[in-house]
Amino acid sequence: MKVNNMAYVFNESIELMPREEKKILQGKRLRAVVERCYNNVPTYREKMIEAGITPEDINTIDDIVKLPFTTKKDLRANYPFGMFAAPKEEIVRVHASSGTTGKLTVVGYTQHDLDDWSEACARGFASCGVTKNSIIHIAYGYGLFTGGLGAHYGGEYMGATVVPASSGNTARQIMLMKDFKADTLCCTPSYAVYLVDELHKAGLTAEDLSLKQGFFGAEPWTEEMRVKIEEGLGLKAYDIYGLSEITGPGVATECEYQAGPHVQDDLFYPEIIDPVTLEPVPEGEEGELVFTTLSKEGMPLIRYRTRDLCSLIYEPCKCGRTSLRLARITGRSDDMLIIRGVNVFPSQIESVLIKDKRISPYYHITIDRINNLDIMQIDVELERTVAFDEIKEIEALQKKVSADIASAIGVSAKVNLVSCGTIKRSEGKAVYVTDNRKI
Repeated sequence: MKVNNMAYVFNESIELMPREEKKILQGKRLRAVVERCYNNVPTYREKMIEAGITPEDINTIDDIVKLPFTTKKDLRANYPFGMFAAPKEEIVRVHASSGTTGKLTVVGYTQHDLDDWSEACARGFASCGVTKNSIIHIAYGYGLFTGGLGAHYGGEYMGATVVPASSGNTARQIMLMKDFKADTLCCTPSYAVYLVDELHKAGLTAEDLSLKQGFFGAEPWTEEMRVKIEEGLGLKAYDIYGLSEITGPGVATECEYQAGPHVQDDLFYPEIIDPVTLEPVPEGEEGELVFTTLSKEGMPLIRYRTRDLCSLIYEPCKCGRTSLRLARITGRSDDMLIIRGVNVFPSQIESVLIKDKRISPYYHITIDRINNLDIMQIDVELERTVAFDEIKEIEALQKKVSADIASAIGVSAKVNLVSCGTIKRSEGKAVYVTDNRKI
């Protein structure tokens, strides 16, 4: 169905459902998922008993605040299958994300879960003009990582043609996009910027491709980076949000108006809490994003703390959808750097760097502790077209960038300008920080 002039709706009955009606649906689904968790997952039953709660205490979606939180620590403590709420014979797939402890965070899916996930992705794709006549080039990694297969099944679910290119072999990726005339691209935003560079190296421009829209996620990115991707690849760049613990990409996706990703909130209920007090924050205020899965069978999660920092947008969207939207993710509470007592997020630094046309979007932050003092160095690449004839020009730019960063984050940093191609490129999730401190 087409809404207004351009936006497409994949599932009208859900996506345009009045919010009060949706709250009733959310409440029913919450009660069902709490019963499933209480009856089938010992960890949840223990948490609820400790909190003095039974499924009978959950009657509406507003009762969600009575429930205990879930963290990644809970998932790791129950490795590999201890959080599953469905019998083994009903689990048809597992995905997993890497962890700092060496153990993976494992997630199980029933066929019902895969169907819901596929539809969630399909809704997001359709909202930006993707149709069954589209060709979707997927450059997310395939495998235990959810990115590739999530986008893949979403595309197939809506009847589009999917090109499972996966990650790597960038020269072949460009050839396939050019020859197959893909109109849709799915990859990380950092890889999209890398594709822009490689496209130019190959003597090609955006006009040699047929791209119209792209869906970029799996890592934080800025509005300035969006502009760079759109200009470099000749498409509209949409933010797609997901995390493997909840389901993968498609939990929330921007519509054509690019005004914040629409949460598929009949499937995934969002909350924003204060990460310190764990209390809900007032509407529109920033805090930590928390999700409850409302229809998952294999591994439902209750009030899962994502560690992502953002706010929810309650105002109606021009596209007509009634779902809540996510404001842009500003960082992660567990990715936050504390430099000399100041909270710093890499995305803050990126926002400063990308505003200067003489600087490329490639940078790397190195943190050391010398004589009990935190030292931060930022290696920043110059754009390929920039060539300074005098050292004074380089020094002037370094001084300007250092001042801009200090103003933005409240901490001074040593900026080191390097030539184009110096910083290691990433074909998956980019690694922006090396912290050498022994904390």
